[in-house]
Amino acid sequence: MPQPTVHIRELTPDDLPAAWTLRQHAFGIDPQPPPPATTMPPGATRHGAFDTAGQLLGQAVDLHHHQWWNGRPVTAADVAGVAVAPAARGRGVARALLTALLRGAHDRGAAVSALFPTTTAPYRACGWDVAGALRTLDITTTALPRHRPAPHLTIRDGHPTDLPAVTDLYEHVTRHRRGLLTRRGPQHVHPTDTLPTDGLTLVEHDHQLVGYATWNRGRGYGTDAVLTVDDIHATTADAARALIGSLASWASVAPTLRLHLLDGDAVTAHLPVETAREQHRDTWMHRPVDVTRAIAQRGWPTHTRGTTTFTLHDDLADWNTGTWRLDIADGTAELTPTHTDTPLHLTVRGFAQLYTGASNAETLHHAGLLHTDANTDPRPLDLLAAAGPAHLHDYF
Repeated sequence: MPQPTVHIRELTPDDLPAAWTLRQHAFGIDPQPPPPATTMPPGATRHGAFDTAGQLLGQAVDLHHHQWWNGRPVTAADVAGVAVAPAARGRGVARALLTALLRGAHDRGAAVSALFPTTTAPYRACGWDVAGALRTLDITTTALPRHRPAPHLTIRDGHPTDLPAVTDLYEHVTRHRRGLLTRRGPQHVHPTDTLPTDGLTLVEHDHQLVGYATWNRGRGYGTDAVLTVDDIHATTADAARALIGSLASWASVAPTLRLHLLDGDAVTAHLPVETAREQHRDTWMHRPVDVTRAIAQRGWPTHTRGTTTFTLHDDLADWNTGTWRLDIADGTAELTPTHTDTPLHLTVRGFAQLYTGASNAETLHHAGLLHTDANTDPRPLDLLAAAGPAHLHDYF
């Protein structure tokens, strides 16, 4: 089948009705677009693929996010809304879109990229690889401990004026982790007169926020009723127990609690996680946009020191291809080009897996994502994975 002639450009407001139809066909969403879909919100670049007649064949959105990596924000080009018209699928349209998206993201200074795929194969072909999963868990509400708040804590309903403090607490909990969105910037600005969810429960100590949960009530109060907790974080064990006790009070009208958890955080430490059942799993993928920025912008463990050299291969982002020397010390790192010969040849998918702590060098060698000769130990590349696994807590 002949390949279509594709022209890639940014979408304009006039393109938005066709873009919505494309998404509706791809994802089965409402044929009538909501008001935000007919505007061009800040903080995103929408790329479209057009044929010679000007018909929209595909689209992909670059979300101008930042991700936390060991205490430092890293500029991201997170990808959403990738869709190709049925008649143009399998003919290179998505690859052309993603190539243009990466180049545009590189030009605006992005370092890394994440996405939630509906299928992994086309993204792996373009250099992204699986780094983790956003798990939605169900817990029987009656299984929650009935903790009473400690005497020094106050629990109250939150209001829109409390949202800045909520954002600050989220940042305090997440900034030392890896991969989580900073939730700063124009895409995360909410109206000041309403909550983005049905409810907000706050835990305070001396009028200072130490925990919160945002929740949506759902429908009904029978055996199938669900309380969905979109976000729950605490900075102390007492605050976590107080939040869990508050959620337990819903048992008579919402038998199921549905939520996302951060492994090892204060809330998870006090939940009966052995009773949780996975309700849904959203796989997420990662790749570097610019490897030098990806290494330099993030934080690294202060106890990690080392140097290694490797050759990286990246078919879509040729500025990443080459031989590089990695130096890590005192919480920072640098990647510099070098002409030194090295037997370590790393694919861009392998780089993504190491950077996110999803794998180690020897496993990548087994998987064919790291190539070396029989006499070379691949483990020096474990420096890239030294910080531990990454997480993604926001679906986009």
